[in-house]
Amino acid sequence: MDRALAYYPGKRVAITGGLGFIGSNLARRLVALGSEVLLIDSMVPDYGGNLANIEDIRDRVRINFADIRDAYAMNYLVQGQDIIFNLAGQVSHIDSMRDPYTDLEINCRAQLSLLEACRYYNPSVKVVYASTRQVYGRPLRTPVDETHVARPTDVNGINKLAGESYHIVYNNAYGVRATVLRLTNTYGPRQLMKHNRQGFLPWFVRQVLDDEEIQIYGDGQQRRDFTYVDDVVDAFLLVGCTSHTDGEIYNLGGDSASLLEVVKLLIEIAGRGRYRLVPWPPEKRVIDIGSYEADYRKLTEAVGWRPRTSLADGLREMIRYYEQRRKDYW
Repeated sequence: MDRALAYYPGKRVAITGGLGFIGSNLARRLVALGSEVLLIDSMVPDYGGNLANIEDIRDRVRINFADIRDAYAMNYLVQGQDIIFNLAGQVSHIDSMRDPYTDLEINCRAQLSLLEACRYYNPSVKVVYASTRQVYGRPLRTPVDETHVARPTDVNGINKLAGESYHIVYNNAYGVRATVLRLTNTYGPRQLMKHNRQGFLPWFVRQVLDDEEIQIYGDGQQRRDFTYVDDVVDAFLLVGCTSHTDGEIYNLGGDSASLLEVVKLLIEIAGRGRYRLVPWPPEKRVIDIGSYEADYRKLTEAVGWRPRTSLADGLREMIRYYEQRRKDYW
């Protein structure tokens, strides 16, 4: 991280989706590094934007309540920025199936609005795009590296794959430097906790803290890998300050565990909660990807990134945070 520590002081950095989970954690790190930070967020209800996420750094950042779909706003906001961390998106797999057109607008057309704005108004900017392991669909093999075929199981995965492709094309065709990070089950403080449509882990944490029964679909043996948000922030910072990552796509990863193991660990840490195995709901079964584990060696070789936070330690921090801040997130 020494390179990142030396690079970011004084840099002008914009974060789309900056009031959301990952964006706000990234903003806090950039403020500490001495960057000039602009947070861009549409504050669409139920998407995760929350002013409580940045209350202690509110006077050290600029905020623009704008929608990435607004081309005129993007034309203005990209100007003068050294780096844009592009985190704005619709991330719910279920919502993408129920309302595919909104997912298309946000995860495809809006990405073109941002990239076109960069092309014409700030062609030297570096853009780091937050994508998802969902683009792979059901893995043919694990661990999954970047050469694995992309065959999404839901609309969100299709549109995020298109968003990736736009960024790489603009890098190659127009010189708008772009790097893509494929995230997998990021978790930690400042995550949306109001509903269960943006991932199972935050909802499990909420249910444990409320001493409710967690329902695990199937036998609970499906595996995922989990990346603590501080480690994700490290990855964004590292690729954001390097030129040899331009035009590349990288996996992130972390500790691997079955859903049943995760739930038992949560109950042990929190000292309350319970679980029950239940049959799969049909609408979720058809888009489930089964077990997934990422191979992130490409990113390690490129910038030295490795996850540093164990699942147990990350969950302890997450539970501690929400026990103290429940009113801001429930």
